[in-house]
Amino acid sequence: MPTRVCCCCSALRPRYKRLVDNIFPEDPKDGLVKADMEKLTFYAVSAPEKLDRIGAYLAERLSRDVVRHRSGYVLIAMEALDQLLMACHSQSIKPFVESFLHMVAKLLESGEPKLQVLGTNSFVKFANIEEDTPSYHRRYDFFVSRFSAMCHSCHSDPEIRTEIRIAGIRGIQGVVRKTVNDELRATIWEPQHMDKIVPSLLFNMQKIEEVDSRLGPPSSPSAADKEENPAVLAESCFRELLGRATFGNMNNAVRPVFAHLDHHKLWDPNEFAVHCFKIIMYSIQAQYSHHVIQEILGHLDARRKDSPRVRAGIIQVLLEAVAIAAKGSIGPTVLEVFNTLLKHLRLSVELEANDSQKGSVGSVTLSSKDNDEKIVQNAVIQTIGFFGSNLPDYQRSEIMMFIMGKVPVFGTSTHTLDISQLGDLGTRRIQIMLLRSLLMVTSGYKAKTIVTALPGSFLDPLLSPSLMEDYELRQLVLEVMHNLMDRHDNRAKLRGIRIIPDVADLKIKREKICRQDTSFMKKNGQQLYRHIYLGCKEEDNVQKNYELLYTSLALITIELANEEVVIDLIRLAIALQDSAIINEDNLSMFHRCGIMALVAAYLNFVSQMIAVPAFCQHVSKVIETRTMEAPYFLPEHIFRDKCMLPKSLEKHDKNLYFLTNKIAESLGGSGYSVERLTVPYVPQVTDEDRLSRRKSIVDTVSIQVDILSNSVPSDDVVSNTEEITFEALKKAIDTNGMEEQEKEKRRLVIEKFQKAPFEEIAAQCESKANLLHDRLAQILELTIRQRRESVLYKTEAEPCYTQPMAWEQRRIKEKYKAVVK
Repeated sequence: MPTRVCCCCSALRPRYKRLVDNIFPEDPKDGLVKADMEKLTFYAVSAPEKLDRIGAYLAERLSRDVVRHRSGYVLIAMEALDQLLMACHSQSIKPFVESFLHMVAKLLESGEPKLQVLGTNSFVKFANIEEDTPSYHRRYDFFVSRFSAMCHSCHSDPEIRTEIRIAGIRGIQGVVRKTVNDELRATIWEPQHMDKIVPSLLFNMQKIEEVDSRLGPPSSPSAADKEENPAVLAESCFRELLGRATFGNMNNAVRPVFAHLDHHKLWDPNEFAVHCFKIIMYSIQAQYSHHVIQEILGHLDARRKDSPRVRAGIIQVLLEAVAIAAKGSIGPTVLEVFNTLLKHLRLSVELEANDSQKGSVGSVTLSSKDNDEKIVQNAVIQTIGFFGSNLPDYQRSEIMMFIMGKVPVFGTSTHTLDISQLGDLGTRRIQIMLLRSLLMVTSGYKAKTIVTALPGSFLDPLLSPSLMEDYELRQLVLEVMHNLMDRHDNRAKLRGIRIIPDVADLKIKREKICRQDTSFMKKNGQQLYRHIYLGCKEEDNVQKNYELLYTSLALITIELANEEVVIDLIRLAIALQDSAIINEDNLSMFHRCGIMALVAAYLNFVSQMIAVPAFCQHVSKVIETRTMEAPYFLPEHIFRDKCMLPKSLEKHDKNLYFLTNKIAESLGGSGYSVERLTVPYVPQVTDEDRLSRRKSIVDTVSIQVDILSNSVPSDDVVSNTEEITFEALKKAIDTNGMEEQEKEKRRLVIEKFQKAPFEEIAAQCESKANLLHDRLAQILELTIRQRRESVLYKTEAEPCYTQPMAWEQRRIKEKYKAVVK
């Protein structure tokens, strides 16, 4: 009887419920009843309006089975749901989807790993279904949270833990695929979701045993690796997420990466951070690269107070990002990148200087901090250099000007970098760092004309550090000059200062000098000669300085020299030889011999370059003589360890020197205009000596004026001060009083005005006028001071000397004007 009642009741139930009940066997081990499942599917397709009721009833049964832990029936219900989803594609499926997602949520909330994996697999199948129209009211907040939690599973069983994590990653991948395709449903890109998704993926990516550190894009994993390895699957999902990011949501996807790296302290060491940002840069669209670079720069600013190694790790990540972005479009961030890097370079140098001033207490700790700051500085320089070297030429020129404007020069305020807190040592350090950065930016730069590479606005500030009393700064300036001058890659062939037996073996590449280069040398040649001349006479020069100076002369000869420039360079070489012999600067014997060796190496090079036989013969003869009698005048010997040096150079035979008259005779026979060769080279005097903290080449005449003592009355004092008159002023200016020397001097002046270049004459006249003005101002100041001291000790009955003093001052000024005229 009860059986009949049940049969009667079941006959009265709705058909969709009877069809659903029939798919469940009596024993769950038998699995889904396929025949009845086909009937249910046909019914759902034929009557799509019943899908929502079918879904609701299946959800009810599944919830009951989950609570009762009847896993077998749960599996059958989910299999039926999956088949219905795959079979039904219409507008009526949307109410059914709500029931389906409710059932998936029930499975994910259960504590059984198998049910969680089952729910994830069903959700992934649903995510792959393309709906005809999107459902804007549907949200996936719960699934994002639940899948992210599964990615961090800490199950005691390693296999189960791995299985749950893989399920969580696949679930996140399904959410991404289901939501990112529709621009109107952008909830997945909201920060609260990205803050869960991205760290979950990165957490699993950290488990990669071998991080790919290659410069190219990391290799794509195979399908088998994705299914078995959570790290590989997480990386694949991370790439897919970034590849779908657009302009408006790129930052939301990148910022959680910084938070994860900060929280887990992954900047030092930074292998994983570099790996992450390589994936980011290669996955996003090229036009969005500058967004990532801006985010890295912003994070670097935010972490500026962290340890040096953390900052260095961030800068190295920036280097990798820039290396990839520089190959494509980097947007408007070029100057921002360099400005931020230079700011952090100054900050690092400032911290290093402050640490060094704390004294010897804790010297081990301080030295460790200094080394760490040097790591930061080197990372900044590498980033600047790599970024700059990958820019197009027009942008690289702007960056060169930008960096050069940051280089501080003593006595000027033209630089834009704040060095008020650095001190002298810190300023020197920042100068070296900036010039090293500039050196890397100019590496490989090829300009068609030298005016493009060295415009006046860049050349003047570049040459200023070449006169500083720091050999390392001078070396960097010369190397930057070489990068810009060497347009035919000849510098490697000229490396090292030596006597080259046959220059033709070097296969020097050169072209005919263009009109723009000729104009450049007429305008700036004297400036270049002056800096080379003064650079050779520095007291702290080492072998590398002489090698770079020799290379400078050789590159000017190759790239910029016409007949007029060749004559000027030979004049410069002879002037250097004379300065080493006379030694007005009191240089050591090593430096004097070094200059002689430099002159020998260059004249040997230039004689073979212009190929004048008589000139080559004279140079070769002098070199042979030096080899026999004075090998310390040759670069192969003087720059060798334990080289024997002479006691003096005054007693040497003239055959050891290059003679102007013989050079002029040899060049004149080959058609060169040698009139200017007989005029000694004198460098022009500018304010750069004062600005660069070096001694001026013109020594100011010291005028000693004795001041009356305050403690002794003026009547009892016998003044030893020489009366300053016009004759005394003339004597101070004219140091050669003898008539024969005066005649010879006048002859040389007349000859110089007839043959020397106009630029050199104008520069010397201007320097002489400035010198006379400075001397007169000093005399007048001392005279006024002396008169004031005298008046203080006169009694009231004695006449005042104010009027005679003013009259004598006017008289001296009038006589000075006559001398200047």
